This record gives sequence, C-alpha cells and structure tokens, in this order.
Amino acid sequence: MNKTEFDAVVVGSGPNGLAAAITLQQAGLSVLMLEGKLDIGGGLRSAALTLPGFVHDTCSAIHPLAVNSPFFRTLPLDAYGLEYIYPPVAAAHPFDKGPAAILTQSVEETARSLGPDEKTYLNLFRPLIDQWPRIDADVLGPLTFPKHPLDFAQFGLKALPPVTWLARSFKTKQAKGLLAGMAAHSIQPLSNFTTAAIALVLMTAAHRRGWPLPKGGSQQIANALAAYFRSLGGKIESNFYVSALSQLPSCKAVLFDVTPRQLLQIAGHRFSPLYRWQLNRYRYGMGVFKIDWALDGPVPFPEESCRQAGTVHLGNTLEEIADSELRASQGQHPEKPYVLLAQQSVFDATRAPAGKHTAWAYCHIPNGSPVDMTAAIENQVERFAPGFRDRILARSTLNPAQMEAHNPNYIGGDINGGIIDIGQLFTRPALRWSPYRTSAKGLYICSSSTPPGGGVHGMCGFHAARRALKDVFGR
Repeated sequence: MNKTEFDAVVVGSGPNGLAAAITLQQAGLSVLMLEGKLDIGGGLRSAALTLPGFVHDTCSAIHPLAVNSPFFRTLPLDAYGLEYIYPPVAAAHPFDKGPAAILTQSVEETARSLGPDEKTYLNLFRPLIDQWPRIDADVLGPLTFPKHPLDFAQFGLKALPPVTWLARSFKTKQAKGLLAGMAAHSIQPLSNFTTAAIALVLMTAAHRRGWPLPKGGSQQIANALAAYFRSLGGKIESNFYVSALSQLPSCKAVLFDVTPRQLLQIAGHRFSPLYRWQLNRYRYGMGVFKIDWALDGPVPFPEESCRQAGTVHLGNTLEEIADSELRASQGQHPEKPYVLLAQQSVFDATRAPAGKHTAWAYCHIPNGSPVDMTAAIENQVERFAPGFRDRILARSTLNPAQMEAHNPNYIGGDINGGIIDIGQLFTRPALRWSPYRTSAKGLYICSSSTPPGGGVHGMCGFHAARRALKDVFGR
C-alpha cells in the first residue's frame, strides 16, 4: 500500500463505511477506504448466483430506510446512476384463509384493506407520518435529547412495547399479521420490548416514501455512493483485508465498519480492560438461511396484491410468526418458519432474461446453525403460492456460516450486526457517552453494531464520522 498520509481511514465499505467516508471527505479531509473483499458494498452486493443472466442481491434487497435516510437523502446519487423502482404494493401478507393484508404508500388504502381496523390504523399512523420528519434523525441515531421532545416521546410510547401488545389494539388477523411480519424484521422474539418500534418505523417509511428496489441490483447503491465519494477526492482500495492496525497507513482517525468481534481482533490490544470486557460481552442474534432462485415465471401467488408486492411476508397469523421466531431464538428450527420474500424481477427487467424471473428469500434460525432450511422455506412459499416449485430452474443457498464468509460482519449469520433488543438498542456496542468512540484515541466504530443498528441507511457511519470530526479535527 502507498504509505501516503491520510487524515482518516475507513475500514469496510458497507453502507455505513461509505456514509462515514463521504461525511469525512465532505468536511475537506483526505480519506482512504479499505475493503477486504474484491467488490465494495458489504450487504449491498449483487451477483449471478444461479444461472447466466440472472442478477441476485446477495443480502439486502428492498430499501425503505435508504430512501428515508436523513443522510442519504442529501446526496445526489441519481447523478451517479442510482435509480429506484417502486412496486405498487410495498409489502403483502397472505393468509391460509381470507384476503392478504397489504402495505402501500397510501395510508388510506392500507387502512381500507384492513376492514374493521381501518379507523384504528389511521389513528395510529397518521400522527406518525406527520411527526416523522421531525423525529427521523433522532430515531435513527444515538440516544440524545431530541430536537422535538414531545413528538419523540409520543413515538417512544408506541414503539417501546412488544409488538404483541400493540397488536391488541386491532381486531382482524390481517392487521395483527401485518404488524407481526413487520416486527419480525427485528430478528428476535416478538414478545421482546421495542419490537413494536421496527414495525412502526418500516410502515411509516412505506407511507412516507415507499419501499423501493434499486434498478439493476442493490450493488447499484454501493456503486453510486462510491462514485460520489471518489468525486469528492476519496480513495478506495479493495481486496485489502485488515487484521491488524499495523497494516494501516499513517492517519489521525480510523473508523471501523466491523462488529465488536473483528474490532477486538484488529485493535483489542489498544483498548482499556473495561472496554474489552464490554465488547467481549456483546451479543449476536439469530442467523439467517437464504435462498435465491432462478425461475421460469413469476411466483404464482393467487392474489393480485401479492403479485404486485416487492416484498411478501410468509408466516400466516401473528401467533404462528411469534411461535416461529421464539423457537428459532431458543435454538430450534421451525417446521413452518417466517419467510421474507422479495420478487425484484417482477418490477425490474434487468434482473433476469426475458420471460424469466428471480426470487429472494430467507428465514431466521439459530446463530451459526448448519441445518439446511431449503425444504422448509420452499414449503412455505408453495403453501401460499401453489405451483411455485414447478417454476424453479436453479437455486443458490447460503447458511449462516456461508453468510459470514460472504460478509465477516454477519457473525453466525446475524445480518443486524448484533441483536437489537432493549439491552443493546442504544448501548451497542458498549455503554459509553458516545457509542462510536472506542477507549483508544482516534479509533471509532461505525458499523450496524452502533445506533441505530441494522438496515441500509448509513446513519451509523454518519454519526460516527461526525463524532470523529468533532473529537479529532475540531469540526
């Protein structure tokens, strides 16, 4: 490596690493980004995993938080080739019996689809939709005194309880199931406190700006961020895996887009005993088992609303989803797992050859589990889309260990960088005045193991960079 001195180095090119690098470069610093893999992006990568001509998202697929991110919204990413596609239905939730629940950008349309729960839904979400621009930066950031404390407090009262409590306000299985499917994105038992928060954030995001997918694959988000960073004068070196501080060039600050386990390996000798102890106690959550399919046609959902949805939650009722997530958190492998499915090629013709399609899905299983969940996932898809198996041309599977090999931040297949329960929501990765500072001067952590946690929003990197700018560079 060229040992030219940089002001700052960012290790890892996931969305948070890219956000941190951009923030530092925007401030006039000279920034080097180092990526261990050949391709940049972390969870924002796409590849031909099955057959030639089929483009699959290797991790993240649908991006409600990217378009709602207070930081990403400020960047001219469309000028660097990023184009979002908005499915007519953000998410659909089919049931064994009765109509599917739907989430669309229109809060009125979504509420009407819930029948007797229409008024309750509107009473819950209309205030949140109005408040969101005043609280989004505080919700997607570290625990500080909010700019609009009354609005933030009203959100917190709704977000703090388990989603199972919030669901009691509704009568229909459609409304309860829709909430459960959203909350299960948190990858923890639905009886945990704060599981209502992820449901409220994702659903409010849909009503504010939709749930889009990037044309050409999630890699296009990383490519646009990297192109913008380079346009500012930033430098990126890929295929450079950092395992020790001695590998880094001279600089004043280093920001790590890694989880506590890797951070300890790289720089543990520089940390105080207390900080090392805290990082060693950091908890990782459930892993995921993921499948990508090349298909001879679209997923044959019987209901039009499901065929028009970018995301489909397959889990039936709230009770069934809650049972599935609880079992997985206890080390079991549910026979009928909750499955998140995306069907990007229905809306993006660049994802598959003419007349063919892709589909993407995963379920939650115990961290690090070697159990093959292919049959269980495909049984769930077949359950809600009879004839699905007949359309499979090829498949690619990733178990938790393979997910971690693909992205070292996915410890044991945990794609959230550590469980985001009440014990680690604002104190991740350690209880400190600033969660982004380590105990070593000039070393910071900017990954999803810091607030606000997992998701493609870049806010962990943005806040960590702001902290470093203030601490090290007096800005």
